[in-house]
Amino acid sequence: MGRLDPRGELWPPFGAMKLFLDSADLSEIREAASMGLIDGVTTNPTLVAKVGRPLREIVREIAEVVDGPISAEVISTDYEGMIREGRELAAIHPNVVVKIPLTADGLRAVKRFAQDGIRTNVTLCFSPSQALLAAKAGATYISPFIGRIDDVSAEGMNLLRQIVRIFKNYQFNTQVLAASIRHPLHVVEAAEIGADVATLPYKVLTQLLRHPLTEVGLAAFLADAQRIPTSQK
Repeated sequence: MGRLDPRGELWPPFGAMKLFLDSADLSEIREAASMGLIDGVTTNPTLVAKVGRPLREIVREIAEVVDGPISAEVISTDYEGMIREGRELAAIHPNVVVKIPLTADGLRAVKRFAQDGIRTNVTLCFSPSQALLAAKAGATYISPFIGRIDDVSAEGMNLLRQIVRIFKNYQFNTQVLAASIRHPLHVVEAAEIGADVATLPYKVLTQLLRHPLTEVGLAAFLADAQRIPTSQK
């Protein structure tokens, strides 16, 4: 049985883990959406800077392609600035989720947004205690950065496992969003642990599709198909 999100909808539906694309590149987003593989999109200032276009334009175009949550991050680091900027972002489209850094002012903003019915994605989470605080503040999503934990010689999946266990213990409605995913095994492990969502770059999404035995098998089938006699009229 899933949990109820702030809209009162069952999450995840039928126990399914959601896949978000971590990108601001519309060509990547369109391609992934055309295959029916993504349920939402996450962006950040780094991804938006690579595209070199205003965030609001990008978000509006993403909303035309993907009917799902779209995380857009505030730049302000103070409470008042986050509130002002977050409201502006949320006004762009109903699917926008305001991305907030895991700081004291950030959690204050999360609480206020929760009261106002604005969904939030608390980012840059690196410990189970941080995740616990974000859930208590009313975050819609918490984003533990799996790959960055691995980068400092720790085990990112242990963090994800701890957060999922804590949230299940206390039935928090906050959804666990595995972020900073670097390779397909991260996705598989996140699914085994029970993360609600995994957000991944386009490169990793396409890697999930590939397997050498699939390619070898397809080549063999196509070669055999050439030897099948054609029907005579």
